[in-house]
Amino acid sequence: MRIAIAGAHGQIGLTLGRHLSQNGDTVIGLIRKQEQQDDLRAAGVEPAVVDLESASVAEVAAALSGADAVVFAAGAGPGSDAKRKDSVDRAGAVLLADATEAAGVGRYVLLSSMGVEQMRDGATPEGMGEDFVTYLRAKLAAEDDVRARPLRWTVLRPGALTDDAGTGQVQLAPSVPSGEVPRADVANVIAALLHAPASAGLVLELCSGDSAIETAVAAAGSWRRR
Repeated sequence: MRIAIAGAHGQIGLTLGRHLSQNGDTVIGLIRKQEQQDDLRAAGVEPAVVDLESASVAEVAAALSGADAVVFAAGAGPGSDAKRKDSVDRAGAVLLADATEAAGVGRYVLLSSMGVEQMRDGATPEGMGEDFVTYLRAKLAAEDDVRARPLRWTVLRPGALTDDAGTGQVQLAPSVPSGEVPRADVANVIAALLHAPASAGLVLELCSGDSAIETAVAAAGSWRRR
């Protein structure tokens, strides 16, 4: 497959790109900084300098030309203000979806977050920090936009991200107990979902667990029938 990753220099994006490339896929990495190109090439990823905060739909679509699937793994980051959380985590995902459609790519995997449903109807959960509330609201808005499109989308909502080594053992379902998950395992789950057509149209939560990633992803399609 030819797969484009937005946020390809992030911790999850770079791990995902390396994994896909090593397993025979062609990977295009969308990045916003010229100086990040060598890191992508070292991971076997073809860099495309496209800033989702300033590029047009046509410019992004050009970078996606010929792709079989697109992944949104970009993020404004924990130190960003509310404006950037909206411009990257919401508007960036929406722009990428617009470009995905314009480029004729049918498959779109959106990396989101557990907890977004707590933001429905403008709710503000008690005790939750303002920055995290803003982030979750941006992610929920992005989800709602993508889920309304005629794309073969999958939304992945991981729990709290860690830098621990991946275990290859996860819980993956429409709803799982809150918990943590290594970024490496998130990347490997996304890679597996991209090659699992039955996961299209599903919103899946992810945390560490006791099922092998391949087994958990293979079972994902069964949730459609429950």
